[in-house]
Amino acid sequence: MSTAGNLKIGTRGSAMALAQTREVARLLTAAFPGSAPQVVTFTPSGDRDQTSKLDQHGGKGGAFVGELRAAMIAGELNCAMHSLKDMPGDQETPGLVVAAYLKRDAAEDAIVLPVGVDAGDAIDRRRLAGMKIGTNAVRRAAYLRRLYPEAEVIHFRGAADTRLKKLDERIPQKLPDGGEAGPADALIMGASGLERIGRAERISRVLSPDLMLPAVGQAIVAVECPAADWETRRSLAAIDDAQTRAVAEAEREMLWILNGHCNAPIAGYAQVNVARLRLRGAVISHDGKTIIEAMREGPLDRPRELGRAVGLDLVEKGAQRLIEAARNP
Repeated sequence: MSTAGNLKIGTRGSAMALAQTREVARLLTAAFPGSAPQVVTFTPSGDRDQTSKLDQHGGKGGAFVGELRAAMIAGELNCAMHSLKDMPGDQETPGLVVAAYLKRDAAEDAIVLPVGVDAGDAIDRRRLAGMKIGTNAVRRAAYLRRLYPEAEVIHFRGAADTRLKKLDERIPQKLPDGGEAGPADALIMGASGLERIGRAERISRVLSPDLMLPAVGQAIVAVECPAADWETRRSLAAIDDAQTRAVAEAEREMLWILNGHCNAPIAGYAQVNVARLRLRGAVISHDGKTIIEAMREGPLDRPRELGRAVGLDLVEKGAQRLIEAARNP
């Protein structure tokens, strides 16, 4: 029996998180034949409360990551699966380490229309004028206001399958103040997430990074474990993707330099080209009217240095002003 035999892997109970965690377990079983990792599901506060904005839970970290981390520190789990974009970039948890990054899926965002609505040849400003487009992500909302100023962006939360159900059945979204938003005429969702839950056919249009730069860590699965648990770390090292680790480290170093918060529309996307790494970063105002961008290339084996350089470029161009302004939009 391999060292991966009885690993307990913690995860959220949503369809997407379970699909991602089952992929972690599959890779471990392939790397260590005969092993049988156990998937342990949690329902963190961000999933229990699908009405409030995430900053009411301490941001994505408090909403989706904190309880899994506490279980690892308490010895209840050997490791935990996170969507990297949900992991806070401005803080570290002493005693924990990301021991594996799975190969990154497609990082683009996508427009999703209700069942039966024909996307036509393109979804342009004219088509979206007056439509209500749902998202919970401040980055997506800011880009939407920039790309489709004639549309109305509405607060829209929930697991991926829940959001699709609300969209198709014209169910309004409950708001933190007790009111309602919507129903939505369209949603912006991650293309990879829809693929993960077997709903790729719902994608009406993929938004390229040139239109909507992805979130830092988008479409990357990270597996975290206690730093002192070397047996688990050795097992997880077998499924670690080196190129994905490089792009993750570059993007998150940029985020660290920016010292953003859960309400700041920050984007970052790194790509590998042979032995080189290119990183694009952006900070955008909530209304979408102002955007600050930076791009650099560097050696693949020095990702943090590249992320630091892009972050400092953004700061020099005035990114902190937008980040501070976003605290109380």
